[in-house]
Amino acid sequence: MSSRKRLASKNAIVTGASSGLGAAIAASFAREGANVGLSGRDAGRLEAVAERARASGVVAHAVAHDLARDEEPARLATETVETLGGVDIVVHSAGLFEPQPFLETSLEAFDRQFALNARAGFLLAQAAVPHMGNGSSIIFISSIAGHVAFPNSVAYCGTKGALELMTKAMCTELAPLGIRVNALAPGNIKTEMNESLRNQPGYEDGCNALTPANRFGEAEEIAETAVFLASDAATYVHGASVLVDGGWTTR
Repeated sequence: MSSRKRLASKNAIVTGASSGLGAAIAASFAREGANVGLSGRDAGRLEAVAERARASGVVAHAVAHDLARDEEPARLATETVETLGGVDIVVHSAGLFEPQPFLETSLEAFDRQFALNARAGFLLAQAAVPHMGNGSSIIFISSIAGHVAFPNSVAYCGTKGALELMTKAMCTELAPLGIRVNALAPGNIKTEMNESLRNQPGYEDGCNALTPANRFGEAEEIAETAVFLASDAATYVHGASVLVDGGWTTR
């Protein structure tokens, strides 16, 4: 068996990298040989993730960005290209979840979620694609909420549904250039974002009862799927949405 790292010498942008799925993806990419440009809002936590990546012997560039500001995605792409020498992989993992009943959801809350979850990914891809060549990969971190509906989550579900169709539409234009665009749709995964919910009595047991695998997933399981989608093992995977949900959407 070859010992060659699956992402050797590739350069990756990972957003939402200061915690949760983004941090796990950044660590897995680094272990597989990719240099990483990391974006997140918490500079201290982001630098800690970068240090762990550097321990794998790769270059890690970390800068705090508020990607909800329209100029920031392009700045992130430019900084990554200048620091790493190019970009082969883009993972948009940054996301915001503000659960509220539909009739109580403000336009401001709606816009905040769309600005980060969908609009920032669109702008980042636009800025990165001119620097990406044949064999490159864009991965949008979607959700089971982009496949099935949840109460108190109209705005969030809307953002993830948008990512799902953005993935397919971008595929039709970018696949002929050799750039693969795919969505990765996690189910219930243990992260900092849902820790307060998981601490509520009965919450985790209730979710597990609706999940054929009968458990929450781990961030590393999502990261491993992201490595596959970014690697040369997925060269014929275009415009797909890969569900990693313990079977949730089969119910």
